[in-house]
Order: sequence, then structure tokens, then C-alpha cells
Amino acid sequence: MAGHSKFKNIMHRKGAQDKKRSAMFSKLSREITVAAKMGMADPDMNPRLRLAINAAKAQSMPKDNIQRAIDKASANEGDDYEEVRYEGYGPAGVAIIVEALTDNRNRTATNVRTAFSKNGGNLGASGSVAHGFERLGLIVYPAQGNEVVADADRVLEAALEAGAQDMQSGAEEHEIWTAAEDLHEVANALERTLGEAEAVKLAWKPSLTVDVDEASAQTLFKLVDALDDDDDVQTVWGNYEVSDAVLERLGE
Repeated sequence: MAGHSKFKNIMHRKGAQDKKRSAMFSKLSREITVAAKMGMADPDMNPRLRLAINAAKAQSMPKDNIQRAIDKASANEGDDYEEVRYEGYGPAGVAIIVEALTDNRNRTATNVRTAFSKNGGNLGASGSVAHGFERLGLIVYPAQGNEVVADADRVLEAALEAGAQDMQSGAEEHEIWTAAEDLHEVANALERTLGEAEAVKLAWKPSLTVDVDEASAQTLFKLVDALDDDDDVQTVWGNYEVSDAVLERLGE
């Protein structure tokens, strides 16, 4: 898929996220607060908090916002959120995993179910699609930038030395995959070699992908947007592939 990142294709379209920066910061803040509440407020001692902070930094979230989210947890302020995962199918049989942080399971479930039903999808039972994905660590570096990251061979060498499992390079990004339990160690090693990553996170990687035509892609993207617009939804993952030609026609 020359010119288009498979990661952005499978996860969500970053351009849509960029237009909703305030909402995105709110979701990032929620994850930071939850992570800090569940563990220690020190990212060096709390891997989940470190991941959340890295994700916030990758989206240029101001340091003051990050610190406020941590302070809220330290003061035991704010609502108590729980993690919920929803699974279902979108147009063309695309498998979708939705991860949410919610203080009201009924509200979130209703909103997610409505988004699926209004946009050519069906919400399934827990475990209905997760078997087609693998839970892995994902580290993303831009393919354009400094001399090191611009050289795919050098990035691959660094990834292998750091203990990564696999790497996929495109025109826009290098996607480095690790075992979930190795994510922090590999990310730290790569940061010393390549600099700060664009993203470091736990991800759902599909075992097989579905090629989606233009008509189905249009409806699928409406579904992804509807889910992403929900304040409780943190991430949306799918096993779809959309060709560059279709993306261009749809203006993506």
C-alpha cells in the first residue's frame, strides 16, 4: 500500500483525529488519570502510565495537561472509570474491536450498539472477533525525518537488536511489533537508538485482513467515525484494508 500506512488504515484515520484535537486530548487525559489511579503516579514505576504519557506526547499534548491528569489521580479526583471492550462486525464483514473507558456501562453499550446498527454493522458478543487478532506491542516511527529513521534497513537492524518480533515499513511510517510484555523494554532500547517514537501502545493486530471496496469503505468509515466520536471510546481497531485508489476517491 504505497503512500499509505497500514497501521493508520487498520486502526483509524489520523486525519479525522486531528480535526478533533480537544476531544482527543480529553481521551488521552482520561487514560493517563486511570493509569495513574490503577498504579503509581510515577511513570518510571507504572508501565501503563508511561504508555499513556508517550501516547499523549506523540499527539503533542501540552505538558501541563499531562501533569493535571496525573495530579487528578494523585488527589483521587474525577470519576472512576472501568475498561470495557466491545466486538462486532462492520460493512463487508469487517471485524471491529472497540476499547472504552466508562463510568456508565449502560450508556456506553447503548451508544456503541447504536453506532454499529446505524452504519451497516452489528455488535457481537464478547470474544466474537478477538480470536482473529493478536494482542501485541506497537511502536511507530515516521519514515521521514532524521537520517536514521529514513533508512528502513537501519531501523530494522535497530528493531531486531532491541528484541522486536517484526517490522513493516511504508512510505509514511515504520511499524515495529513486539510481544505485549516486551513493549516497554523494546521501546526504551529504540528510543536510545532512534529517538522518541511517534506512538508506543498495545495494539490489536489482525491475523487476516479484508479488502474493502469503495461503497463498503464509505459506510465503514462512517461507522469508525461514529464510534470515535463517542467520549468513552478510546480506540477502534479493524481488520480492513482499503486501497490507495479508493482512499483517494473518498478524499482520505
